[in-house]
Amino acid sequence: MSLRPVTRTSLAQPHIEGAGVHLHRAFGFGDPSRLDPFLMFDDFRGDAPRDYMAGFPWHPHRGIETITYVLAGAVEHGDSLGNRGTLKGGDVQWMTAGSGILHQEMPKGNAQGQMHGFQLWANLPRELKMTKPRYQDVKGHDIPELLEDDGTVVKVIVGSFWGKTGPVDGIAADPQYLDIFVPPEKKRSFKIDTRRQAFAYVFEGAGRFADAAPPRGVLMEKEYMGQELNIRDMSGNRSLVEFGKGDEITVQAGPDGIRFLLISGAPIQEPVAWHGPIVMNTQAELQQAMTELRNGTFIKPAH
Repeated sequence: MSLRPVTRTSLAQPHIEGAGVHLHRAFGFGDPSRLDPFLMFDDFRGDAPRDYMAGFPWHPHRGIETITYVLAGAVEHGDSLGNRGTLKGGDVQWMTAGSGILHQEMPKGNAQGQMHGFQLWANLPRELKMTKPRYQDVKGHDIPELLEDDGTVVKVIVGSFWGKTGPVDGIAADPQYLDIFVPPEKKRSFKIDTRRQAFAYVFEGAGRFADAAPPRGVLMEKEYMGQELNIRDMSGNRSLVEFGKGDEITVQAGPDGIRFLLISGAPIQEPVAWHGPIVMNTQAELQQAMTELRNGTFIKPAH
């Protein structure tokens, strides 16, 4: 066994996307090799409808897959191919944009006005950039959930883990996407294929991803009595943890436990030409996509 070292820890940064959705971006629009095959990860949540109701109106995608996981509230979606649906708390959608679609995603709050979800972008390899678009919508009750004797809970959204296989399949990046809760003060290890890039995203509680040492939060600047201080935020909330090589990660949960997404995938290692929601291999392909958007030939006929 070889423990994956933590290579970087950072906080998701606030952004406004779509028609005015307030969210936090853990990574994206930077070096595409950093977490290849993954390109972007957004955490969109809010207790006030004004922060998310404007949604993500009609926009294009080509050359990527988008993975939407809803924890609270709902996301109504529709596209240029006539697909319509609603993702509710616990549901997952894996959309393969392939050759291109136009779609929209409109968040809705629950009875308390709360909305919470994640969206991950995964790259497609060259040979699948122009594949036929498709959706995989999965209801929360169809996602396997494993409960260990110590109270650890693992939801297997994609991939195989501890003898269970998630309901989403046929994904180019061959990913593993797990939603994990480790109870207060417990320490657990989780296997990861050595060939995969991996990251964890903490969204509840706190913990330390290392062997031994007490849990400690992310180093941040905070204002206290008019001064900017570097302190450790023990919440762990919105923390991105990136890992080096190895075949397992270990997490020591803090006093409130820790809940995080553990995501890994096989690197594609191809050139990336990227503009907004369109990701191709060359600038010429990118320019072709832009031309097709302008002249109305972006959506390819069904074969």
